[in-house]
Amino acid sequence: MSGELQVASPRSTRASSASVAETINPNSSTEEPPVGYFKSEEEEDEEAPDQDGDATDSDVLWVGWDGPDDPADPKNWSYNKKWAATLVVSSFTFISPISSSMVAPATEQIATQFGITSEVLIAMTVSIFVLGYAVGPLFLGPLSELYGRTRVLQLANLFFLVWNIGCGFAQNESQLIAFRFLSGLGGSAPLAVGGGVLGDVWRAEERGKAIAIYSLAPLLGPVVGPVCGGWIAERSTWRWVFWSTSIADVIVQISGLFFLKETYAPLLLERKVNCMRKTMDAEKGPTKVIRTVFDKDNNRTWQHVFSKALIRPFKIFASEPIIQLLGVYMAFIYGVFYLFLTTMPSIFANVYNEGPGIQGLHYIALGIGLSVSSQINARFMDKIYIYFKRKNGNVGEPEFRLPSMVPGTIILPIGLFMSGWASQAKVHWIATDIGIALVGGGMILVFQAMQTYVVDAFTLHAASALAAVSCLRSLAGFGFPLFATPMYNKLGYGKGDTVLACVCIALGCPAPFLFWKYGKRIRMSSKYAHKSTQ
Repeated sequence: MSGELQVASPRSTRASSASVAETINPNSSTEEPPVGYFKSEEEEDEEAPDQDGDATDSDVLWVGWDGPDDPADPKNWSYNKKWAATLVVSSFTFISPISSSMVAPATEQIATQFGITSEVLIAMTVSIFVLGYAVGPLFLGPLSELYGRTRVLQLANLFFLVWNIGCGFAQNESQLIAFRFLSGLGGSAPLAVGGGVLGDVWRAEERGKAIAIYSLAPLLGPVVGPVCGGWIAERSTWRWVFWSTSIADVIVQISGLFFLKETYAPLLLERKVNCMRKTMDAEKGPTKVIRTVFDKDNNRTWQHVFSKALIRPFKIFASEPIIQLLGVYMAFIYGVFYLFLTTMPSIFANVYNEGPGIQGLHYIALGIGLSVSSQINARFMDKIYIYFKRKNGNVGEPEFRLPSMVPGTIILPIGLFMSGWASQAKVHWIATDIGIALVGGGMILVFQAMQTYVVDAFTLHAASALAAVSCLRSLAGFGFPLFATPMYNKLGYGKGDTVLACVCIALGCPAPFLFWKYGKRIRMSSKYAHKSTQ
């Protein structure tokens, strides 16, 4: 984005705008880049021709933050304001996944009312929501880098709310599946944008606790949902499963209007530039171009930015080995998670002969595992990061997030073995629940480490990087439940979960050590990753 100002001279311009901007030349090797400025793919390409004629860097007023302590920079917000944004985003990320799984205990009612006999179609009424999670971030992530995080979150959540209410009025299975998919599209916004918000407001050494809470929400939500959904379906009707979540979502939507402010640095600086133009147009003198430091290629038109942002998740996934490897492992973990969510009712119905309400209570075990591990990890993740940062000459690296991933890769397969064989042997339900709790604990440790690693490694483009990872994992979340019933019918719960545990060991156990050793080398050759410097 560019514009022209009438100013007396570069010196007088500097003086008149000192309170609202910094004059920065991003091409100069003698000046530090502004706070919040990261190398992007535009800087890797050949310099674009200047669209304002023959203007040179000396003719351009580069606008960044007013020094490292500028209160307008979201990283300098007060802790209360940062935590308000974090909790609101986490609330968005919590309420949508509740709807994704809350219907699971009510699938028998739905199948009876609509005459559904196919096990695949019954499972799809639950998992089709997650397919929307795969598609939505590919568009919503880029949109947040064009129109800002807050606007995209609010409008997408409103879209989710409308179609989630519509699910309660569905008259056949086709309508229900279509409405579930559309509500999943809107509900995917927090997964695409939330990590970007946390990357915008928290510095690396502070980010671990915030992301620990944020990353717990999309896993704890699907656990809370069935606990409530089972009793709602048993005491009322499956339609109230959707209407009750819609009521809760209205509360979250209202909280976002009051407590969630815009955090995306390029958009905030564009607003700053617009204010400068309005106040400086009256100055007389030769013309001078004014741009933000994120606008080096002088092309922030919506067509250019959106075309860049729209293809960025695909480019990141195609060109970044980090995203490819993390994406495959996260996809498998997420697939196992949703496989558990959709098969737990059948386990406790067929093996332990329990009704829908009691079946839903067993999801509490999964929630306990998620919550306990998350809280422990939240208290140590930043401390571990700061410890290794000090040992590294006070230079932080994303790889310092990986140690907490190690216990997760061990606990997860243990939980799978235990829950599978306990239910297969029909031992007391507490043994199965302990295994389920271990599965939840291992999952959240792995998720928090990997999600924080992605945000730290792709800070400015965190939304696009998370969109690339989310797409693959959500496809797995959609697909895994579809083959769960045939797999368990053929292999049984013990052998079926053993297969999953062996894949977890093969994919997960080497991962943190490989990324610890080779992660930085891969990042330094990356076009998108943030490169820490001494």
